[in-house]
Amino acid sequence: MATPHSAPAHSRYRWAICALLFWVTTANYIDRGVFGNLAPELQKRIGWTAGQYWDMQVAFQVAYAASLLLGGRLMDVLGLRWGFTLAVAVWGLASMSHALASTVAGFFVVRILLGAGEGGNFPAAIKTTAEWFPRHERALATGIFNSGSNVGGILVPIGLAYLVPCFDRVVIAGHPLGWRGAFLMTGAIDLAWIIVWLRCYRRPEDHPRVSAAELALIREGAAESTVKVPWRRLLPLRQTWAFALGKGLTDCMWWFYLVGAPLFFADRFHFSPRQRAIPVACIYVFASVGSIGGGWISGHLIKRGWTANRARKTTLLICALLVAPVFAASLTGSPWLAVGLITLAASAHQAWSANLFSLVGDMFPRRVVASVTGLGGMAGSIGGILLFVTTGRIRDTAIARGDAGDYVPIFVAASAAYVVALGLIHLLAPRLDKAAVDT
Repeated sequence: MATPHSAPAHSRYRWAICALLFWVTTANYIDRGVFGNLAPELQKRIGWTAGQYWDMQVAFQVAYAASLLLGGRLMDVLGLRWGFTLAVAVWGLASMSHALASTVAGFFVVRILLGAGEGGNFPAAIKTTAEWFPRHERALATGIFNSGSNVGGILVPIGLAYLVPCFDRVVIAGHPLGWRGAFLMTGAIDLAWIIVWLRCYRRPEDHPRVSAAELALIREGAAESTVKVPWRRLLPLRQTWAFALGKGLTDCMWWFYLVGAPLFFADRFHFSPRQRAIPVACIYVFASVGSIGGGWISGHLIKRGWTANRARKTTLLICALLVAPVFAASLTGSPWLAVGLITLAASAHQAWSANLFSLVGDMFPRRVVASVTGLGGMAGSIGGILLFVTTGRIRDTAIARGDAGDYVPIFVAASAAYVVALGLIHLLAPRLDKAAVDT
């Protein structure tokens, strides 16, 4: 379909779409991050054990894995405008429902509901970048919206340190609102995004704000089939497994930084909520730099004439090497050295993630990008499940013997995971060839 005549002669509307992806990813991580940052205090109020906390994370990850798989397919079938709206509505309501929980069982239920909705975000966002950006801009666009996960990580610990005491002074039915107010606030952010998304989003071909020149840049002159592709054709492809294994081995480490860093600083260095706020925020500030910088590097190399294969994998290798020293965070007695090492690893992970996500658009046609992203995301969630189960058992064992600060095995695994993942990606997709989805 031709671009509508009302479109301007020159436009850059794709970056407005990227801004919406940044906003929703920030909201996504605010919704999931509130629980992790309040965990040390909620544990005292509700009375769960360390093992039960990590079991709740496992329950979330199981639901999230299923949501990634089904959500990715939903975006390819239903379309981005309404599929994305449905996903955000589900996780927004689930996030608010945390305010109603008052028992361990109640928190298990709301964590499962949140996971069931949140999995739609990344398949939808990656599909959006594939539809709205040319190849050389996809990693940068992914890095920008993916940095929203870091902004969410920054806002949550700082915001909670000051907002929860304010909510303590709000009394409803004779009880202070307290920590419940933090969960209720998340719904307003999600609702506002849904309203703007429905007003602003259309396909590039149908959007009145997209010029013919911008549409030609987005499509790079390539026409694609619109024939639907079933899962059974995607699963046997080595390109699918290259992405899935890359996600499975490394996503779990980011999940650990997200939900484990506040506990790590509380256990090892006895930090209070306000003492934790700055170290946790530092991790996410620099992770934002890594997310955008990692996306820019590979895109810049492609513009200089490098192949996508060489540019992406070189950037991935740099990221893997930068993560390697993180094992020392579990051994040092200096909290700020630990913060620095985790910050470097988290920043490198986000640069890695921006490029790993871009591999899907490099290897697959746009019409299956969300489905493949969902499959890979499910593998990442399975990796998170395994890590959380292991972490819960390690933590219970360590606490039983009086060692609350033992996180060594977890950080050692994080050091090695990225190099192993890159080796498997190169083995399965040595040239990032286009997947034969139609044969």
